[in-house]
Amino acid sequence: MRISVLGTGLLGREIALRLKAQGFDVSAWNRTAEKAAPLATAGIRLPGSAAGALATADTVLLLLADAAAIEATLFAPDTLAALAGRTMVQMGTIAPAESRALAKRVRAAGGDYLEAPVLGSLPEARAGKLLVMAGGDETLYQSCLALFAALSEDPQRVGAVGQAAALKLALNQLIAGLTATFSLSLGLVRKEGLDTERFMAMVRASALYAPTFDKKLDKYLAHDYARANFPLKHLLKDVRLMDAVMGAACIDTGTLKAIAAAAERGIAAGLGDADYSALYEVLNDGHAC
Repeated sequence: MRISVLGTGLLGREIALRLKAQGFDVSAWNRTAEKAAPLATAGIRLPGSAAGALATADTVLLLLADAAAIEATLFAPDTLAALAGRTMVQMGTIAPAESRALAKRVRAAGGDYLEAPVLGSLPEARAGKLLVMAGGDETLYQSCLALFAALSEDPQRVGAVGQAAALKLALNQLIAGLTATFSLSLGLVRKEGLDTERFMAMVRASALYAPTFDKKLDKYLAHDYARANFPLKHLLKDVRLMDAVMGAACIDTGTLKAIAAAAERGIAAGLGDADYSALYEVLNDGHAC
């Protein structure tokens, strides 16, 4: 299977490297070419254009920023013709309606389309332990299963196109929600002078515990949010997307709006490229007083 990865940001880069290490024939392209350049040292080909990347592949993994970036890349005059006979696998976080619209346009151009967003970050990508959730035709999914198995210990087809996109948003809502609510609880504990480890021991022993609390605890305690696996600016992008999708489904999005407002304040304060757990700093900065 010849694979091209379009979009070599944090996750796209690690997925390309993982697939190369697993023996796949991999090419990569990024809109900002210098971000993809280091991949050449791993033996990954770097075509000079998106059309060139499509030409070298049977299967194309889309890890671009959003649906608008995907549309601008795939349906440009020089790439549209190259879609015929190729499988597009959309692995980013986009809305269900956006994914269905992309599927329709790719099929009209003679290509195949499968969505396969992932849950997990850089360590999981490197270890092949991402959670891959696919949406689309069963036969097409089976044809990509070896690829997914290189990235995930338990890839799953969850339904039709659009359903995996919805599931990814549901899971990302938990990332945002757990980060915000834990930040509030930890903030109160620390401001009252309580012992943080005693608080954590009680949480760990309860049904309230989520592993992400311990995963990010050192960052909160040290106020150090460098080396981001998932930056705050990307969390804001996803929260806004959740707000739009869930609002259209008549789900109350008041909590999401509050998290988005906090993330916006963090970005305005220069934390956009920091780890998303920097949300703690914003929620405990005294803004509410």
